[in-house]
Amino acid sequence: MDEIIAIILGGGAGTRLFPLTKHRAKPAVPLAGKYRLIDVPISNCINSGISRIFVLTQFNSASLNRHIARAYRFDRFRQGFVSILAAEQTPYSKDWFQGTADAVRQSMIHVANFRYDYVLILSGDQLYSMDYRKMAAHHKEREADITIASIPVTAREAPGFGILKTDADHLITEFYEKPPAEELEGKESPVREEMQAAGRVFLASMGIYIFSRGVLRDLLAEHPEAHDFGKEIIPSAIRKRRVVSYPFLGYWSDIGTIRSFYDANLMLAQRHPQFDIYNPKRLLYTNARMLPPAKVQNSYIQDSIIAEASIIVNSQITNSVIGLRSYIGNNTTIKDTVFMGADYFPWHDVSLRDPVEGPARPGVEEESYIEGAIIDRNGSIGKRCVIKNREHVQEGEGPNFYIRDGIVVVPKNAEIPDDTII
Repeated sequence: MDEIIAIILGGGAGTRLFPLTKHRAKPAVPLAGKYRLIDVPISNCINSGISRIFVLTQFNSASLNRHIARAYRFDRFRQGFVSILAAEQTPYSKDWFQGTADAVRQSMIHVANFRYDYVLILSGDQLYSMDYRKMAAHHKEREADITIASIPVTAREAPGFGILKTDADHLITEFYEKPPAEELEGKESPVREEMQAAGRVFLASMGIYIFSRGVLRDLLAEHPEAHDFGKEIIPSAIRKRRVVSYPFLGYWSDIGTIRSFYDANLMLAQRHPQFDIYNPKRLLYTNARMLPPAKVQNSYIQDSIIAEASIIVNSQITNSVIGLRSYIGNNTTIKDTVFMGADYFPWHDVSLRDPVEGPARPGVEEESYIEGAIIDRNGSIGKRCVIKNREHVQEGEGPNFYIRDGIVVVPKNAEIPDDTII
């Protein structure tokens, strides 16, 4: 769709996803053993025929740049691209991106070099599958200036989102940024019968927008001090422009916290996950690595994802995600865990490794037990270790580990010595 240019917002420092964002931008956080979060919106664009894509970022973007450069190379006949636009000093601005709207405003000097009729603005930290062509058709049919993708949520969920109030024709009449539970009355919108029966009568903004070209340009110019779409640009536009809702009924997760990241990954390991990574018509693209298949020796594995090049020896793995090049040693138990794998094999000499940074032996050594945890890339767990939040601590930290949302997180390149109990 040459009439559409996509802009993917890389987000800020990603403090709610720390320590997963300690060494990388939020969109570069690994997902489902072999992907990265940024692969989701880029894949949705490619599957929707959109091949001109900008990714806006400013924090820890080196690994994100490498991933995009390796994974997304369009042929010269399509003239497509996935281009990183990092915050930069220009004659027009000497500040870093101050918010979503400010990021787009500062980047429009680059976007303006291309022909387009509509700008599709996406988030880089969500898990969902959407055909943006249908959203664009809805935008045209409703003669909208702005279209906002929305998803019905319950009263319990609503305070965590920007809530839209619409009429029967999807026209947005009011917008409320994270309204308190006691103020939800009267903010319901018309929804399908099955959604109403489930109590999902509030429309939450998904942070996915389509702007007609001139409308986006004018709104950014009219509000030069506005930094955020959801808090400033959209509420102002509703009063003056035709802003409509595009109802989305599929699976959608905003991966903004350690808990949501953990839950989304383990959901993918279920027997019948809500998000289908095996759909041949909605492929999830990523860097095509030339890796050997996984090898499982005398082990028991249930409801889990095992990525390429993993070695599992005489172990039990249940309801977990095991990432690329993972080594799981003899007589080890892993339950309800996201194990992100490694960038190199533990038995290889340093001279064969790329990158060279990291512990000598990433993976899990023999007779260890891990439950309810996230082990980031290149994490090294010694022999006879126990990692389990037995005391149900919600927030805390210790030597080479953190506890966030009740989940034990071992950060990238961390080493846990033999016989450690967390």
